[in-house]
Amino acid sequence: MPRNRTAGWPARMADRLQSKTVGLEPARNRYTVERGLEVPTRDGAVLVTDHYAPVGDPLGTVLVRSPYGRGLPESLFHGRMLAGRGYHVLVQSVRGTGGSTGPFRPIAQEAADAQDAVAWLRAQSWFDGRLATLGGSYLGWTQWALLQDPPAELRACVVLVGPHDFARAVRGGGALALADFLGWSAAVEAQGTGGLRGLREMAAARRRTAAALSRRWSAAEAAAAALNGRGTWFSEWLAHEDLRDPFWDAYRATSVLAEVAVPTLLIGGWRDVFLEQTLEQYSALSAHNPEVGLTVGPWTHLDTAVKAAKVTDAEALAWFDCHLGKTGARRGSKVRVHVTGAGEWRSLPSWPPETVDWTLYPNADGSLPETRAEDPSESRLVEFPYDPADPTPAAGGHHMSPGAGSVDNRELEARADVITFTSAPLPADVEVFGPARLHLALRGHQADNGVFVRVCDVDTRGRSWNISETFRRATAATDGVAELDLLTSPCAHRFRAGHRIRLQVSGGAYPRYDRNPRAAGYRVDCDLSALHLPIAGTAGMVN
Repeated sequence: MPRNRTAGWPARMADRLQSKTVGLEPARNRYTVERGLEVPTRDGAVLVTDHYAPVGDPLGTVLVRSPYGRGLPESLFHGRMLAGRGYHVLVQSVRGTGGSTGPFRPIAQEAADAQDAVAWLRAQSWFDGRLATLGGSYLGWTQWALLQDPPAELRACVVLVGPHDFARAVRGGGALALADFLGWSAAVEAQGTGGLRGLREMAAARRRTAAALSRRWSAAEAAAAALNGRGTWFSEWLAHEDLRDPFWDAYRATSVLAEVAVPTLLIGGWRDVFLEQTLEQYSALSAHNPEVGLTVGPWTHLDTAVKAAKVTDAEALAWFDCHLGKTGARRGSKVRVHVTGAGEWRSLPSWPPETVDWTLYPNADGSLPETRAEDPSESRLVEFPYDPADPTPAAGGHHMSPGAGSVDNRELEARADVITFTSAPLPADVEVFGPARLHLALRGHQADNGVFVRVCDVDTRGRSWNISETFRRATAATDGVAELDLLTSPCAHRFRAGHRIRLQVSGGAYPRYDRNPRAAGYRVDCDLSALHLPIAGTAGMVN
């Protein structure tokens, strides 16, 4: 049965502490919490929902739909925070999670269930016809699912690190993002209805997943060990390798980007696995929707749940106050980005800003100069191997798992299956805005061999910090040469004077990406390869 009660002094103390920690103004009003509401769906399932209701005149309703339960951090950072500032908040467990009935079929189930949640909302006496949505990651996808048929009542959306194309997230680049989505599947399947038992089950699932990945099994073998026969959706993802398969249609909401007119705030992280999709969303929406904002911080995917709250909570509240409650001012600039390496926030009229192309050329001696070497007596090929029995490991980077982010790559770069090309020390600061473009020529390349590329910042102590990266399963060579045009993940980064720019190339990043089961030998043709960086200011920085 639903339980309704006014937030007592422990909750109010938690609210004050949370407000102080993330730099928010004090709560404006008191609120009540009604837990365990049952929202029906068209096929007879029940979606369990908690309702945070402000005392006094409301400013609208914010809908949050999650597969991760209705407790922390959603209850505090969004439910209580927004209810204490005048908004009704519904935190709902999606089908098959948190006590909601029906089987859990991730991603594909959300479009219909989101519409049913709104249909129920319309029948509530307290609903005044003003609706917004909020949430990150999977909670961001639930918003894109709703936007495929946007309700007339929808006034604002705040999407944090939320993909619109889940198919590409799972298999983009031609390989399965193994560690992220096997780990996610195991954790979600294990959590049950939450509580201490759910935490114990999730910890056990993490241990099983780590053990399975350490044995370098096939993806199917690792899944069997990690999932204990559950999480059947993962087997479906393995069975459908071709992203053109109609199976993946339910995992995409790309078409909405050309149509959505709802004021939308997009929040991403420079180390987030969905960074490219967040920036694609901004580019597509801003082309026709004047009310679109973009904030990108120095965060990994997991950072956005709590660590980034000092920025994200304030921006979400300001967006709702402007577009839902109509009590706040418009955002000062459309785009705010954190410039890594400089440690500062920058306001911009749009993304990306204007840049000039700066080209560096990988040389067989490991250098990365501005001019291509022309000595015909020197070999222009650089070779490295790939061994599936000892696959090139992942180190930091743009993913969902613990350990993501910028890390020192020196141990990785010392391996024989990783090659690097490094510039001379920079005489002045260089700022890069956007993706690097690498034209990489591989001789004798075989189909399906992976190529993992990074741009790193080498500091004055010789530490090599990953900034931007990409992975591609390449096609076979034509006339003996495979010429790949690779775009790395976008960045806003300052390479400081005295630092060096490094291009890193290898055959994989396991277990972040599924390993290629075949051994391979790579030969980079430096005569045909070049790295293009979009920089602010004048090109021509390094001799």
